[in-house]
Amino acid sequence: MKKLVSLMLALVMALSMCSFAGASSLEGTYDVTIWVGEKAVDLTLKQVEDFNASNEYGIKINPTVEAVSEADSATQMVTDVEAGADLYCFAQDQFARLVQAGALMQLGAGASEFVKTNNDAGTVAAATSGEAIFAYPLTADNGYFLYYDKSVIPDEDVDSLEKLIADCEAAGKNFSFELNTSAWYLASFFFATGCVSEWQTDDDGKFISVHDTFNSPEGLIAVKGMKKLLDSPIHVSSSAGDDFASGSAAVVTGTWSYDTVSQILGENFGAADLPSFEVDGKEYHLGSYNGCKLMGVKPQTDAVKGAVLNQLAQYLTGEKGQMERFEALGWGPSNLADQASEAVQNNATLAALIAQNAYSIPQGQIHGSWWDLAKVIADDVKAATDDAGLQAALDNYSEKMAALFTMSDAEMNAWTVIGSINGDDWSVDLPMTKGDDGVWKTDEAYAMDAGVEFKVRQGKSWDNNFPADNFVVETAGTYYVTFDEATETVAIVAE
Repeated sequence: MKKLVSLMLALVMALSMCSFAGASSLEGTYDVTIWVGEKAVDLTLKQVEDFNASNEYGIKINPTVEAVSEADSATQMVTDVEAGADLYCFAQDQFARLVQAGALMQLGAGASEFVKTNNDAGTVAAATSGEAIFAYPLTADNGYFLYYDKSVIPDEDVDSLEKLIADCEAAGKNFSFELNTSAWYLASFFFATGCVSEWQTDDDGKFISVHDTFNSPEGLIAVKGMKKLLDSPIHVSSSAGDDFASGSAAVVTGTWSYDTVSQILGENFGAADLPSFEVDGKEYHLGSYNGCKLMGVKPQTDAVKGAVLNQLAQYLTGEKGQMERFEALGWGPSNLADQASEAVQNNATLAALIAQNAYSIPQGQIHGSWWDLAKVIADDVKAATDDAGLQAALDNYSEKMAALFTMSDAEMNAWTVIGSINGDDWSVDLPMTKGDDGVWKTDEAYAMDAGVEFKVRQGKSWDNNFPADNFVVETAGTYYVTFDEATETVAIVAE
C-alpha cells in the first residue's frame, strides 16, 4: 500500500487543490471514514451535513464518524495505514512518525496556502515537515500560562517573575510551577534564552541525534533565572489548579484547569501569559511548549477522492468549523480570525494562551527518555551554591543526553520497571531479565506498600510502556514484577 500511495501522491496533490473547470469534476457520493475524539462525534456529523448542503461541487459525503482519541489514532494509522480512516485527528507530537509511515497526504500548493494564511504560525509549523505541509491545524490550546489570585497579585506585577515571587512571599502564599517533576514545564526557562532541543529521526522513526543547546551560556542564564524561584520557600512543584485551595496564589498550568481555578478564585480570578525574569540587567520572557490537534488526510489511490477529502478537511478546519468547536466544546482555535474574535478574546484563558503562543514552540517528536533526563535539572539547580554548581547541573544533563545514543541494542530492547517502589520518585529504572519462557522478571523482589504505583517500559523510554494506567499494588508485600511481552501483561509475584 505504501508504495502504491507514493506512486499516486503527485497526482492526488495536483488534483486535490486545483481549480476544477466545473462542479461535475468532483460531483458524486463518497463513503468517508472520519476519526475524531468522542466529544466531537455528534458535532462532526452535523458539520459534514452542513458541508453536503453548502459545497459548490455537488459533493455528497456518506460519513462514518468513529470515536478514536487523538492519542490513539496515530498508533492505529501507523500500524495499518490502509485500514485507517480517510480523515483523522491526532496530537501534533505524533506528526513525525505519521509522515514517516506514509500516513499523511502532502498538501498541494492551494491547500498549503489555505493552512498558512488562516492559522497561527505555531500550528502551521506543527503541520510542516521540511518545506512541505502534511496536515490541517484543528486547535491551538495545549499549552500553559499563568493563573493568579488578584487579591494577592496586582495585575501590573504579572509580567515579572521577581515581582510574582515577592508578592507571594509577602502574603505567605505559594507559587506552583512544576519544575522539579516535569521537563515540559521546566523547558520554559531554556526557551526564554533561545535554547533548543530538536530531535532527528531516520526514515524508520528511530532517533539518531539531537541538537540540544541547554548546556550553553544561554542555558546558564536560564538556570540562574530558574534558581530564583526554586530557592524561594513559596515554590511548589505542581501544576494543579486546585493548589489555589491549598495556599497558592499563582499556578502555571493550562486550559484544562479553568473550571477548577475559576470556581476557587471567583471574582479574584486572573490569567495571563508567562512572566519575564531578569539576569544581569536583561529580561527574558518565559517560553513554553505549544501543542495542538491536527487533522490528517490519508493518502488515496483514487485522486478524485483525495481532492474531495481535502475539500472536506478545509471545511472542518476552517473558520466556521473551528468556531463551532469553540462554542460547543470549548476548544481553542488555531484559526487567526477566530482567535481575534470577541468571543475568544473574552475567554480569559484562551486570551492568555494566545498571548503566550508568541513565545512558544511546537512540541515535536521527542525521545521518550528525555522527560526523565531533563526534569532532574531543577533538583541539581536547587542544590547548586554557585555558578560552578549550576554549570555542573548542565554538564550532568549533557552527559546523560549523550548516553542515549550509545545504548546497545540489548539495552534499547530491554524492559525495566520504574515507579514509586521503595519510595522512589519515578527516577530509577529497575532491571529485568527475560526468562526462557519469554517473560521478563525483575532481578530481585522489592518491598512494596499498598498503593505503590509503577510501569514497565522499554529502553528506559516512555515510547513503549505498560500497562496503560499505572499498575497499583493492592496489598503490601515483597514482590517480583513480571512482564509478558507477548500479551503485554504486567503482574507481581510474591517472593
